[in-house]
Amino acid sequence: MKQKFIAASVQMVSTCDVAANLAKADPLLGEAAARGASLAVLPEYFCLMGAKDTDKVAVCEPFGDGPIQQALSDMARRHGLWLLGGTVPLQCEDADKVYNTSLLLNPAGETVARYDKIHLFGFTGQGESYCESNTIRPGQAPIKAETPLADIALGICYDLRFPELFRLLAPFDLLILPAAFTATTGQAHWEPLLRARAIENQCYLIASAQGGRHENGRQTHGHSMIIDPWGRILAQLPGGEGVIAAEIDPELIHSVRTGLPALAHRVIR
Repeated sequence: MKQKFIAASVQMVSTCDVAANLAKADPLLGEAAARGASLAVLPEYFCLMGAKDTDKVAVCEPFGDGPIQQALSDMARRHGLWLLGGTVPLQCEDADKVYNTSLLLNPAGETVARYDKIHLFGFTGQGESYCESNTIRPGQAPIKAETPLADIALGICYDLRFPELFRLLAPFDLLILPAAFTATTGQAHWEPLLRARAIENQCYLIASAQGGRHENGRQTHGHSMIIDPWGRILAQLPGGEGVIAAEIDPELIHSVRTGLPALAHRVIR
């Protein structure tokens, strides 16, 4: 059985300036490390909440090279963290689109897992309209990363609404979900969806969110959370920028799955 460790979720209110966002992320990760975290998670679009959707295309990078990925590598090494870099815009086959990608780095600054967001957000209502497929190419493969800390399933924001994605990966110890949920949809659905994914997969869940009013006018819901396998919220940050942390205990995972062996009772696999 793996050992207990501290995990941290970083909440940001990212701007339209990549360099400024990277500069803000670094001390927040430093705070996570100072609180004893071995793993830290940055939110979706941590590096850029652009003035327009095409801004992320202008700063996209080839996989394995570029200032955003180099900054993640440097921060993981400097703070001695396993680091999930919320999302990074990576080049894809379409010149006018990107992959919206989470990168998992080890404390040596090496990328050990990559997940390209599969489900692309679309919403129209209450004066808002979003269509991620205009500028993002969907990923194709669910990803589970086996690390010395935990077996980690990766998802991004809108993926939260599709439990079948994570069933393909079960069992796993920890689900990491960086997000930029809108205030409208977040207020209605964020917490119940997060708790449901933790409960049904009998796993810990770390949700790292954007949380406030951005300079592009967008309002994000915040409420970054760390949730245990029984669905209990261990830590939460309603709004603004900051860090939350909690202990990930493999013995609790084992206890929950032994006492209520729902994963073992699955008929449809």
